[in-house]
Amino acid sequence: MALIIPTLDRSGAEKQLALLATGLPRDEYEMRVFALTRGGPYLDLLQQHDVPVTVLQKRFKIDPWLIGRLRAELTEFQPDIIHTWLFAGNAYGRFVSRYVPAAKVVVSERCVDSWKRPWEHWVDRWLAPETDVLVGNSFSVAEFYAGRGIVKEKLRTVFNGVEPISLDRASGGALKEKLGWPQECWVVGFVGRLAAQKRVDDLIWAVETLRQIRPQVRLLIVGDGPERGRLEKFAAAVDCQNHCAFVGHQARSSDWMGLCDAICLPSSFEGMSNTLMEAMSAGVPVLASDIPPNRELIAHQQSGLLFQVADRAALIEGLRLLVDQPDVGLRLAEGASQAMRNKFSVAQMVAGYRAIYESLR
Repeated sequence: MALIIPTLDRSGAEKQLALLATGLPRDEYEMRVFALTRGGPYLDLLQQHDVPVTVLQKRFKIDPWLIGRLRAELTEFQPDIIHTWLFAGNAYGRFVSRYVPAAKVVVSERCVDSWKRPWEHWVDRWLAPETDVLVGNSFSVAEFYAGRGIVKEKLRTVFNGVEPISLDRASGGALKEKLGWPQECWVVGFVGRLAAQKRVDDLIWAVETLRQIRPQVRLLIVGDGPERGRLEKFAAAVDCQNHCAFVGHQARSSDWMGLCDAICLPSSFEGMSNTLMEAMSAGVPVLASDIPPNRELIAHQQSGLLFQVADRAALIEGLRLLVDQPDVGLRLAEGASQAMRNKFSVAQMVAGYRAIYESLR
């Protein structure tokens, strides 16, 4: 089996691929991972588990040299299954799969990709005949691609898997001291890529507004991305810069999650958020926008709180509830960790993909 992905950076799809590749039984699956552009942190994990990885060093958006090398690699390997991830992996992998006619093609889509440009949707439609199964990591992702021309018989859903997470709460005090924050402050965190669809400015505005009546509130932003500069300027414009810390990309974001009293994801669209799943597994109360993928994770008032996209007033009310009533946060956190154990384990994710692979053989 060939697993094809653009990079092995520390991000959601890359983590799921690594968990899958290291979780499949090696006596049943001969695997090779192909990273189109570069390796990354998950390269080490794969190599520690003796999963062969080839980095193809893609140089251009449309790279004929890459097509030739990937074709040569797959022709030599002759996989029975080609499993592709993310747009570039899905595009190059499906295009080259025609040179391995015996292989079945499994495509992983990770998000409700309303951001895609018309030419990218055209590529998806053009390569749809090369797709044997398209897997969404939530029902809403699968439904989105049904609306983009993938026949329902080819659609499957496999939820992301999350490893049990135990947070080091004791280290939170040291991190607060490092940030210059008082030990008694109440911290809401955001963890993820700083992109427009994440709507982090809503969270900055909500925190600074809530601080007028709950001055102990602080905001921790873990991650990087194209919006970081604008968001830092926005935080200064609303006078939140002294109560909001941008700490950039962190190799171990769970260390920073350990100082958070809640995690918030205000996105306008998502796939299946690894950040929410990790926070829920770790027993951190979560607030998130009321969009279909988040509803698949969170039962409102049972395992977290949901609010309408862009409803900053509702976001403030949710934060104030958690600040003022710690017992509510404890109850929601327990419901969340139970939901993760029951439905979103790594073992269940691996079993879901195994069932798809076996159906194609």
